[in-house]
Amino acid sequence: METKNETQIIKNLKEKSILVSREFNAPLSSVWRAYTESELLEQWWAPQPWRAETKTMNFSVGGYWLYAMVNPENEKHWGRMNYISIDLHKSFYIEDAFCDENGNINSALPTSKGHTIFTETENGTRVDFKMIYASEIDLQKIVEMGFEQGISVCMDQLEQYLSTQFKLRNQLKTSTLARTSTYLNFPGNTEEAFNFYKSVFNTEFNGKGIQRFGDIPTEAGRPPITEDLKKLVLHVELPILGGHILMATDAPKELGMTVTQGNNMHICLEPETRAETKKLFDALSQGGNILMPLEDMFFGAYFGECTDRFGINWMVNCIEKDKL
Repeated sequence: METKNETQIIKNLKEKSILVSREFNAPLSSVWRAYTESELLEQWWAPQPWRAETKTMNFSVGGYWLYAMVNPENEKHWGRMNYISIDLHKSFYIEDAFCDENGNINSALPTSKGHTIFTETENGTRVDFKMIYASEIDLQKIVEMGFEQGISVCMDQLEQYLSTQFKLRNQLKTSTLARTSTYLNFPGNTEEAFNFYKSVFNTEFNGKGIQRFGDIPTEAGRPPITEDLKKLVLHVELPILGGHILMATDAPKELGMTVTQGNNMHICLEPETRAETKKLFDALSQGGNILMPLEDMFFGAYFGECTDRFGINWMVNCIEKDKL
């Protein structure tokens, strides 16, 4: 059962530190990606109506993320996050500072060193993010600049992003019988495309038809999604030939997705058992690239994504009987 999470913020003036802690109802791999991939960071790092905009990012030891916080008037405030050490899917150390658009540090504003720790929990993943400043004055200045309010909004935005992923993907599958489908990503024109396919194959959408991002119930404490995003397609299924199902979603940049040729189509396998799911995933990913490790997901499935050695994208998705 999904629980309501709250952001915890602890200031320690003696230590000159701020600790931000939050648990997310999502697997560690998904939360890790949200913190370490620029396309995903851009979706939650800035409190609305501000947005984050990446100039360059290299998530590796010695690399850095150079980004701007952009307000509705397109005014930009630049930041730089240097990556000091990385322990994959466990933690990373950073140096964080204000800078100019070329990454030159602004010494007039506070800088900090930080440690972000990821821990698996019964309900998902806990993240503890601790920043230590050079002086108590620097810490007070950050607080006066609205750090606590801003980071709380950002944590809520991340929770919303993670909970939106795959929210309705399995809603239309009502049995554990194996099936194979094709999953498509569109940059915002899924509805147009599927009305076209519907006319070609003369079939009807499964279940409730087109489900939109706006159909996701609003939960207390989470920022609302934009009106434009509410209209986009979250999930749709259309039978075509021989019992084959065509599925799709809109993949807007607002949710950290970029549709390019090659990543806009997956073959989706839904085996009957976990053992068969693992067997297929291990075989398909051998010599290829694992995009999302095979593991139990917060939406009640044993799920993974990979690209095989020939460049073909695959999803494997096993829904346990007690989740139906």
